Amino acid sequence: MLNTITLTGGTHGNETSGIQLIRDWLKFGLPSRFSSLNVDCSLANTAAIAANVRFLDEDLNRQFTTERLAGDNPAREAVLAKELNQKFGPKGNTRTDFFIDIHNTTSNMGATLIILENDDFNVKLARFVKQAMPEANILVEDEKAFADHGYLCTVGKKGVMIEVGAQPQGVLREDVYQLTLTMAEAILDFCVAWNNQDAALNELPSCEAFRLGYELKFPLDEDGMRKAMIHHSIQDQDFIPLLPGAPMFRGFDGSDYVWDGEKETYPHFVNEAAYHKLDVAFSTSDRIEF
Repeated sequence: MLNTITLTGGTHGNETSGIQLIRDWLKFGLPSRFSSLNVDCSLANTAAIAANVRFLDEDLNRQFTTERLAGDNPAREAVLAKELNQKFGPKGNTRTDFFIDIHNTTSNMGATLIILENDDFNVKLARFVKQAMPEANILVEDEKAFADHGYLCTVGKKGVMIEVGAQPQGVLREDVYQLTLTMAEAILDFCVAWNNQDAALNELPSCEAFRLGYELKFPLDEDGMRKAMIHHSIQDQDFIPLLPGAPMFRGFDGSDYVWDGEKETYPHFVNEAAYHKLDVAFSTSDRIEF
């Protein structure tokens, strides 16, 4: 039973779809069909929202590991993480049954549901959302235990992220907002069905999903400067297969760098602006049935 549900936006202060949706639902209320749910809508990093930046000191959405929450980091997001952990958690002994955190990406990932566990609840949630929203992508990040992630949503007993793009940082696109709204409502529809023990949840067909592989970085020279950029053939092609031998980077000298994996991969977070300082070009994934 999902007795307490938290829905957040603004974990990153320049990802505006979730911020606007939370503001709208705080002002106008949730749709009436969700009246049976106890949903707390909240904005996470209000200082970063006011400044229209991703974060002030450090990424808030990496602060929620047990080690970081127990540390004495003076960074503003680290301090805020402890406050949010006490408000919604604490992690490991939480008062929140289900935590939904809304994000935007500059990558062309469409509406993506990020699942952190491969269990009955999350499998049924993914299948439900995919059936309600066929254009959605399901990204499975179960490479580590749920509690070992540093994401805000792991403060709950269960937690997922909504990731929608492409949208530039700090601006609001109506089509991206609508995708965000549709996915958020689909997740809450699932919560109603779950609480009602709807037998139809047991009949949902398996769906396509993508299991996270690893982050692939730009090629760098001996001075740590980039030698190449994302090849045009994969730019904006998130979750489209990248085949062995196909170009993935175009060198500044005109040469191509090709994918040398033994099988195809499915890039996502392609050329994500927030990862620029980390030199992350994209993340790899395998297509799976979920």
